Parts: sequence; structure tokens; C-alpha cells
Amino acid sequence: MFSSILSRRIAPTNYKFVRFLETSAKEVILTRHTGADAGILTLTLNRPKAKNALSRNLVKDFRAALEEIRFDNDARVVVLRSSVAGVFCAGADLKERAGMTPQEVSQFLHSMKMAFRELESLPQPTIAAIDGAALGGGFEMSLCCDLRVAGPRALLGLPETSLAIIPGAGGTLRLTKLIGPSQTKALVFTARRLGPFPAMAMGIVNDMVEHPECMDEGKPADQEAAYERALEWAREILPNGPVAVRMAKRAIDHASTVDPSTGLDVEQLCYAQVIPTEDRLEGLRAFKEKRKPIYKGC
Repeated sequence: MFSSILSRRIAPTNYKFVRFLETSAKEVILTRHTGADAGILTLTLNRPKAKNALSRNLVKDFRAALEEIRFDNDARVVVLRSSVAGVFCAGADLKERAGMTPQEVSQFLHSMKMAFRELESLPQPTIAAIDGAALGGGFEMSLCCDLRVAGPRALLGLPETSLAIIPGAGGTLRLTKLIGPSQTKALVFTARRLGPFPAMAMGIVNDMVEHPECMDEGKPADQEAAYERALEWAREILPNGPVAVRMAKRAIDHASTVDPSTGLDVEQLCYAQVIPTEDRLEGLRAFKEKRKPIYKGC
């Protein structure tokens, strides 16, 4: 399968340090992996009773976690996942929104857009592990990540028009940049939901996991399949120069928003940031000595 070509199987480590953010509901969990996986952070949405629906409290906690990650020099790759079986994120909390005034709705949408922009602009590479439904705001959240991996039960879509509204957290912009205006219109106008195969075919996800032998409802083996595959991607990124990876992300992000001349200038500016690093010299030494480099992010 094409998906198997895209990823390399690496045995997962059994050691990790779990740190809960100081929030009353514990709706966001930040996990710092150690051992061979040191440098990988997992950010987990943990609101099972509401299928990770985006409430004011969850968005607040999410932004606090992103702020912590942004300034963590030891964080090299971030994986975003859900702790709720069968659900990545069900989108906005419509029950909570029903009790909001128009002004409160506007304030919440602004906060959610800021949260997604903060996720999108993290300096570290980000990977969304979609094990289950990612609809509306949940799908928009995944679009803010650099890579997306779909599990066998993934379900993606922007169904807002079926509720007489439109995507309100950047979905029309980010999905259009990803797959083009015509395909985006087709999905938004119809409120269609996509499984992993059509999402992969359209280029919405970078990788998908098939487990046909585990598709019975009673078997939990596929409930974290996307997360395990996302960790494999993270482990492929992990050995590379941290400064170089961050600068590459910055250059690529600008490439789609500026004219070619400006894009090349940005690339040169980003390249200039890696020239004085010790990691660049370590890479040259390792190449000469025919060994694996050990990068420190400086």
C-alpha cells in the first residue's frame, strides 16, 4: 500500500513522562516522552463526555499548552491526538454555544481562531493523529498541523452548511490552500464527510492506517492506530537538525503566501539562520566520519 511506503516501522519506547496542565477539568494533557523519544511531545484532547467538543475551557487550556510548547527549546516534534475512542474532535460545543449571546459567540470564535493560529505557527513540526471523527472545528484544528495521519475509523469534514452556518475557524482558507477551491467547495457545499481512503486520495492526509483484521466494533486495536503511526513520523523527524527543521518549516509556510521572489528571499534568510549553528558543523563532521550526527539544537 501507498501508506506503507510513506512510513518506516520503528519500535515504540515504553518510557515517557506525563505532565498534566494545571487545569480544573484536565481537558488537555501534555506528555513529554523520554529515552529514545526525548524531544517528542504529545498534546492530548481529553474531554470524553463531550467528545472533545471545543468549549471555552478547552480552548483556554489548549492555548496555555501551546504557549508552553512554543518556548520549550527541548521540544522537537508535537503530536496532537485524542484520548476519546472513536473521536478526534467533534467541533464546537453547540450546547454551550446555544446559551451564548451574539457577543459571546464572537468572542469565542476569536479565541478559537487565535488558538488555531497559535497551533499553526508553532516553530516545531506538528502532526495530527486522527483516530475517529474530526468534524467542523475538529477538522479545522487538524488543518493547522503540518502533517495529518488518519486511522481506519477517521471521519473528516466541514458539515457547517447543514446547520445553516459556514466554517468559522479558518477551514475555508486552509483547506483551499491544501486541495484547491473546487474540491473545497464540493466538500463545504455538500457537508460531505470523508473516510481515510478518499481523504488520502484528495491529499488531505499524508498517511493512513489500514487494519482490516481489527475492524470489529469490539476490538480496540485500531483505536490508536493513527497515533502510533504519527509517532513513527515523529521518530523520523527527531534525528534531524532541530534548527534546520524549524527553519525549513518557516520557509515552506511562507512559500505558499508570497510571490516567488519573496519566497526565495525568505528561504535565504532562513538558510542564514543555520549557518552559524554548531549542529551544521556536527553534520559535516558526522558525514566525514561516517557516523550518525548528534544534534543539540544550537
